[in-house]
Amino acid sequence: MLQKPYIRLPHMENQEIRLVLSGLLNDQSIELNMKANHRDEALAELANKIPALVDQPEARKTLLKALQEREQLCSTGIGDGIALPHCRNALVGLVNQPVLVFGRHQTGIAFGSVDGSPARLFFLLVAPTVNQHLQILARLSRLLRNPKLRKGLLMADRPEKALRLIEEAEKTA
Repeated sequence: MLQKPYIRLPHMENQEIRLVLSGLLNDQSIELNMKANHRDEALAELANKIPALVDQPEARKTLLKALQEREQLCSTGIGDGIALPHCRNALVGLVNQPVLVFGRHQTGIAFGSVDGSPARLFFLLVAPTVNQHLQILARLSRLLRNPKLRKGLLMADRPEKALRLIEEAEKTA
């Protein structure tokens, strides 16, 4: 049986908290009708969904630059129409807690995915620590292996439905 991922928080040294991706999402951090036409536009559109950066244009600019640099190193397109944009390292001070944004594009965007398919499902991750960053990426990767979840996310007609699909997938993962 696979061990469930946990996050250790600095202020709770000896306690473990189960990592729940659906707890990092809400209706405002889900965009089911992305308008972007290319990679950099998609990154900007996803970054605009981060509430903590709405009134911080310099922080948003820093994040976008880091995301673009990460994509130049190696695409975060993991195949099966999925991209997991994230910075290679945590951007200290940018956010106080992990942030996850889910976006969906109807036709897909060329994202340099390993299988050459355009990305339609996007999960943008920003975390304050490297440990949280890696645990969330691992959890996302594991959940998104489920073809039923991917298909459901492609068909969800409302953010609440997409969130519910992720919650249900987490219960069985």
